[in-house]
Amino acid sequence: MADSPLPVVLVFGGNDPTGGAGLAADIQTLTSMGCHPAPVVTAVTVQDTVGVKEFSAVDAELVIAQARAVLEDMPVAAFKTGMLGSIANLAAVAAIVEDYPEIPLVVDPVLASGKGDPLVEGPFEEALRALLLPQTTLLTPNSLEARRLAPDADSLDACAQQLLASGCVYVLVTGTHENSARVINRLYGNRRLLETYTWERLPENYHGSGCTLAAACAATLAHGFDPVEAVAEAQDFTWHTLQHAQRLGMGQLLPDRLYWARDGRDEETHD
Repeated sequence: MADSPLPVVLVFGGNDPTGGAGLAADIQTLTSMGCHPAPVVTAVTVQDTVGVKEFSAVDAELVIAQARAVLEDMPVAAFKTGMLGSIANLAAVAAIVEDYPEIPLVVDPVLASGKGDPLVEGPFEEALRALLLPQTTLLTPNSLEARRLAPDADSLDACAQQLLASGCVYVLVTGTHENSARVINRLYGNRRLLETYTWERLPENYHGSGCTLAAACAATLAHGFDPVEAVAEAQDFTWHTLQHAQRLGMGQLLPDRLYWARDGRDEETHD
């Protein structure tokens, strides 16, 4: 008997030529976690492991055509968005996912690179709050993104509550950018704090960590995990990819999303 088909996760994101972030990160993460990635290109970037030099958003009609081709051919188990690049693309994605309300949607609100280089144009935050957040199953902002998306809030807890009020079912605020001895991530839902997760703060800076976490959340949801369990499993996977990260360029380290396969190979080598 054939194995069950891999869950298909349709991801909207930008291409990063270093392979550290964007669609490459999504593809590696989803494959590593037993899913089939269906990548829809929303933007092309010129960047290295140090920073983003320029980017160009793909035409919104082409984004729609890519996604519709997949959706008319494959049973998609989850959506995940990363860099969208333009308000037109944001509107296009919002219109597409609106037709599939039963499919969970993970939104990584990519507004800037890890260095702070802008990756959107115009009043993007306002459009994101109006068009996509009301359809979002899980929003995964870091603390900087949470503050940008909820500028009137006076604390990260208040940011999360404001984002829940926008329509998100769950909000996972990550604490890697906070000045704390350990990384503290907080999951919110049902108008309250649901879980607090504490992780060892690793010593380096990483290119594509947010993409990895959001894609891992999409993978676990696609496999049918309860959202709280899905978030816990995704964080564990992401932390281990950072623990095994490699310096392949002159800037940030790249997460190793296939660390488990290399660990197994090393063990066989030493047997």
